[in-house]
Amino acid sequence: METENKEHLKEEAIYLLKKLIATPSLSREEQQTAGIIGEFLLSKNIQCSRKGNNLWACNRHFDPLLPSILLNSHHDTVKPNQGYTKDPFKAIIEDGRLYGLGSNDAGGCLVSLIMAFVHFYEQKLPYNLVLVASAEEEISGKGGIESVLPELPEIHLAIVGEPTLLQLAVAEKGLLVIDAEVRGKAGHAARDEGENAIYKALDDLNLIKTYRFDKKSDYLGENKVTATVIQAGSQHNVVPDLCTYTLDVRVTDAYSLEEAFEELNAVLQADLKPRSLRLNSSRIEPSHKILRVANDMGLKLFGSPTLSDQALIHYPSVKIGPGDSARSHTADEFIYLEEIERGVEFYIELLTTYFDTEN
Repeated sequence: METENKEHLKEEAIYLLKKLIATPSLSREEQQTAGIIGEFLLSKNIQCSRKGNNLWACNRHFDPLLPSILLNSHHDTVKPNQGYTKDPFKAIIEDGRLYGLGSNDAGGCLVSLIMAFVHFYEQKLPYNLVLVASAEEEISGKGGIESVLPELPEIHLAIVGEPTLLQLAVAEKGLLVIDAEVRGKAGHAARDEGENAIYKALDDLNLIKTYRFDKKSDYLGENKVTATVIQAGSQHNVVPDLCTYTLDVRVTDAYSLEEAFEELNAVLQADLKPRSLRLNSSRIEPSHKILRVANDMGLKLFGSPTLSDQALIHYPSVKIGPGDSARSHTADEFIYLEEIERGVEFYIELLTTYFDTEN
C-alpha cells in the first residue's frame, strides 16, 4: 500500500510541476503559482496560510512542544533568456526530460518536497513539519522567505530544496555587493592636466583581479571577489573626475559580510559602500544530527557557491534536491522525470531516517 502511495505521489509531482511551468511566475509575479499550490494542498485537505505570494502549512498533528523541521523551496523563476528554442512556459516531455522555465530551478525540488509533506501529513511524528513554498528567491526579495519566518515556529532544521544532484550542501557562500567610487580631477584631454579617475580605478581593479583573502573555509574555500560593472566619463575630450565600479563578493563561512567588507576597504583606494548585509553565508554545525543521518545514508557533502533562501534562514540549514545546478538559468531548462521521482522517494527516506535517528 505504501509503495502504491509513493507511486501516486510521483505522478502527482510531475502533474503539479507541469501546471507550474505553464504558469509564469517571475519574481514578484508569483500570484498564480501561489494559487495553484494552495489549491493542490486544499485538495489534500491541508489548510495553508499565505503572506504575499508565500504559502506555508504544518502537519495535522502539530505539537508546539516538539521541534520543527522546515521544508522549503521556491516557486518563482528568473526571466527566460534569449537562447530558448522551446516555449519556456510550455511543459514539454521529450526523451525522459521535462522542459520548461523553473523545471530544474527549483520546480522539481518544490514538488518533491510537497509530496513528501503530503506523505507524512496525517502521521504522528517525533518532529513537526512546516512546508513553505516561498516567493522572490531569485532576487533575494524582502517579500520572500524573510517575511514568512516570523510567522513560523522556531526551526530545529531547515531543508532547502535546490538542485544539487541529491548531494548535501552543508555550507553555502553568502553575497556581498559593493559599489565603489573613485574620485579624480577633470581636465582637458588635449593637455596634461587633471587626474584621470579611470586610471586610479585601474589600480584597484588590477588588485582585485588577483586578490586573495586572508582566511579560508574548509568546505567553501576562499572568498571570491569579481568586478562586474564599471562606469566613467561623459565625453571624449574630458578627463573623467569620477569612476564607479561594482564588486560581486561571494563570502564563505570563514567571514561575516562585515569582515569581508572591512578587509577590502583596507586595501582599495575607492570609497566603498555595501548595498546590503542581509545575504549571509551558512554552515551547519559538525555536531548537528543531520550530518549523522547523511553519513548513515551515504550522502556526499559539499559546499555550495550559489545563493539560495539559506542566506536568509537564520536557523541550522542544509540544501539538497533533485536536478542539477548547472542547468539552472540556462536556455531550454529541463529536469529528468526520474530525478523528480527519485526526489520524492529521497525526501521521504531522508525524513524517515532523521525521525528514526536518536538525538
